[in-house]
Amino acid sequence: MSWARIMAPLSGGQGDAAAVAAAKLVAEPFGAELACVYTPADVADVMPWMGEGFLGGVQTTALESLKEATAAGEGNARKASAAAGYAKTQFVALQTPVWAGLSAESRLSDLVVFTSDPSKGRGPLAEAFQQMVADEQRPVLIAKPGLRVGGTVVVAWDGGKEASRAARLATPLLEKASRIVIVGAPKASSRSFDPDRLKAYYGARGIDAEIQILDDAGDAAPAILHAAAAANADVLVAGAFGHPRLQEFIFGGATRTLLNSDGPSLFLSH
Repeated sequence: MSWARIMAPLSGGQGDAAAVAAAKLVAEPFGAELACVYTPADVADVMPWMGEGFLGGVQTTALESLKEATAAGEGNARKASAAAGYAKTQFVALQTPVWAGLSAESRLSDLVVFTSDPSKGRGPLAEAFQQMVADEQRPVLIAKPGLRVGGTVVVAWDGGKEASRAARLATPLLEKASRIVIVGAPKASSRSFDPDRLKAYYGARGIDAEIQILDDAGDAAPAILHAAAAANADVLVAGAFGHPRLQEFIFGGATRTLLNSDGPSLFLSH
């Protein structure tokens, strides 16, 4: 298994350079294509609140300003993409309907890379992050400073669907890792699971992993983050939104704890 296309949504803002650099860092070891996808605000989303007379006066001015901002943003995104200096770079500028185009691009990508701000609900790509993780259920890498491919990866696993999917989809990353630690917190889960099963799954694919069992009860996320820090993990692999999304939104959930942490880069899958 390998990755052939790494996608980085871009907003045309200051965060694009970091997103492109992180995506390039992931793409290079695999010789993968780097798809820089400019994701502007969609004019179609603005039209309804302008009303029936939007073609006159202030409404027309607002629409023209949005078009100008979109064009300027595309120029900035193109510059960030070109500055990476990566030979296998593809630039895609999405048109209306933007969200449909973003979905289509992500479905033909192996991994979608974001920086921290969108995952914390900040900036113009916050909605795109939610779309990728929860709606499209694409594997997402939240790149943080110090991201490294080939270092230590901690895999949080509880036997559930989301965690197991993340553990499987992260296999290419694990094949490059120097150390892999499977972390489980049985007392914090309502499920009965055996981490040796995941270790055997990796072993059958030539991936050697060690197991660490946490004794913590209650919320497992802080304990997992502590274990990742103790292991000096470069990436933490985990399932996302294991509970209904409304419940996650209201109560936060383990996913929100991971997203808001200052821990390692996150590989997430719903």
